Amino acid sequence: MPLRSLKRLQADLGIEFREPKLLKQAFTHSSYVNEQRSADIRDNERLEFLGDAVLQLTVSEYLYNTYPDRPEGELTRHRAAIVCEPSLVQFAERLDFGSCVFLGKGEELTGGRSRPALLADVFESFVGALYLDQGLGAVRAFLQTHLFPYLSQDTMVLSGDYKTKLQEYTQQRGMGTVEYRIVEERGPAHDREFVSEVWMEDQKLGSGLGRSKKDAEQRAASQALAKLTSAPKA
Repeated sequence: MPLRSLKRLQADLGIEFREPKLLKQAFTHSSYVNEQRSADIRDNERLEFLGDAVLQLTVSEYLYNTYPDRPEGELTRHRAAIVCEPSLVQFAERLDFGSCVFLGKGEELTGGRSRPALLADVFESFVGALYLDQGLGAVRAFLQTHLFPYLSQDTMVLSGDYKTKLQEYTQQRGMGTVEYRIVEERGPAHDREFVSEVWMEDQKLGSGLGRSKKDAEQRAASQALAKLTSAPKA
């Protein structure tokens, strides 16, 4: 069962769903449905599909209106950075969406609440549910409060280019050569996840989990940067 009730979530967000079943579906993982075996319970995969499209539209609209002088190519890159998995994970974590998810026992025991792919999916499915329940205006209002205000201050994060930043950081300080290793692949072919580690000499600096090797490496580089920049100065 969830660690935080959906009633509490609505109070925290200042949003009350007209159809509570839609909200519950948005936070229902397939592992929970498989264990319950009830025809009345649906997982969030269809809502995730819809939410992805709604996010693409609303983020495109925001960028189009906010940056009237920027060319199409630049807007496309900005949108891709905002709606990519690492960014959606950050937004889901900021709202503590993981605590609200209905998970199967196995998924719970293996740390599903903090799994990046799951958190990104939940964020999209929530957007899809909100769209069906209250329309595009409600989605815009939600994003204006919980996503768009953080874009400017998180520009470096949303660019997702931690690998370049890590390379620059280590080269400027003559720290050695950075190496990435894919150490594990998880899940079926249609839902594959990769675990990457970043090493320098014989020291592991960080690890990351992502739906692609590139995403996993970026998350590993992000962890490495955080570790290096927070280390006490000699």
